[in-house]
Amino acid sequence: MTARVMTVAALVALLVACPAEGRYRLGIGEQRPEMFAAPAWQSLRLRQVRYVVPWDWQRAGRQADIDAFMTAARARRQDVLVAFTAPLACYDGLRYSRARACRAPSARAYRAAVRAFDDAYPWVRTYSAWNEVNHVSQPTFGHPRLAVRYYAVLRREARLRHFRVVAADVLDTSNMRAYLRAFLRRAPGRPRLWGLHNYQDVNRRTSADTRAMLQLVPGRVWLTETGGIVRFGESRQFRYSESRAARRTRWMFRLAGRFDGRRRGLRARISRLYVYRWYGEPPGARFDAGLVNSDGSPRRAYSVVAEHARSHR
Repeated sequence: MTARVMTVAALVALLVACPAEGRYRLGIGEQRPEMFAAPAWQSLRLRQVRYVVPWDWQRAGRQADIDAFMTAARARRQDVLVAFTAPLACYDGLRYSRARACRAPSARAYRAAVRAFDDAYPWVRTYSAWNEVNHVSQPTFGHPRLAVRYYAVLRREARLRHFRVVAADVLDTSNMRAYLRAFLRRAPGRPRLWGLHNYQDVNRRTSADTRAMLQLVPGRVWLTETGGIVRFGESRQFRYSESRAARRTRWMFRLAGRFDGRRRGLRARISRLYVYRWYGEPPGARFDAGLVNSDGSPRRAYSVVAEHARSHR
C-alpha cells in the first residue's frame, strides 16, 4: 500500500512539473504597434513577438513606423524576433519584381542594413536572415545560394554582436524539401535554429510538411508564422469563415504539441510558435488570419489562443 501511495504521489508530481500541453513558447506575429495597448493582448501576458522588416528599412517613410513598433515592444518587455524581407512594393501578387529598384541586395548592402538596425535596437536578441526564402514573393525563391549568403552574413555578425540567428525561414509549399536540402549542403557551420510557416498543415489538418522539416533539419524549429486562415483569395475552400479559422487554430496547437519533444526519426523539435497575426483585415482583403477584427474586437480564434496562452508563456 505504501509503495502504491508513493507511486501515485510521484506521478502527480510529474504531471505538475510537466504540463501536458508541452514545452514550446507562444508568441504573436504582428506589424501594428497598437496591439501592445490592447487589453485583449495584454491579458495573454505573452513575452514573444515577431516583426517583419524590409531589408532596406532606412529608406524614407519607413523608419517612423518601425521605430513606433520597436519602441512599443520594448516598453512591454517583449523578446522580438526580427525577420528581414523584401520590400512589399517589389511583390505584385504573383512574383517578385524584376525592376532595377527591386534587385536583391548584395552581401555588403545586406550587412550594412543589419548593422544599422542592430545599432538602432541593440536589445534585439534574435534575427531571421530572410523571410519565406522559398516563396515567389522573395528574391531568394529558386536561389538557395542567395539565402545561404544572407545567413552567412548574419551568422558572422551574430558572433560579434551576440544574437541568435534563424537560418532559413520557409513556407510549407511543394519546393520546401528540395530548398532545405540545397540550403543544408551550402550553409556554413551546423545551423541549429530554423523557421517554418506551416499554413498548409494547419489549414488542411495534416502534418506531413511539419514532420518532413523536423526530419530534415537538426536542432530546433520555431513555427515563426502560422495560424488559422479566415480568408484566402477567391478559393471556395478558404472563403471567409471565423469558425473554420478557430477550428484550424485548435489543430495548430495540437500539431505543435505532437512535436515539441524528441521523437524517433526526427532531428529537430518545435520550441516556439508565433501566431500570425493579431489584427484582421478589412472586408475583401486577399489574405486574412487575424485573431481580432481590424477594430480590435475578438474573433473566435482569439478564445482558442487564450486557452493555451497560460501554458506556453
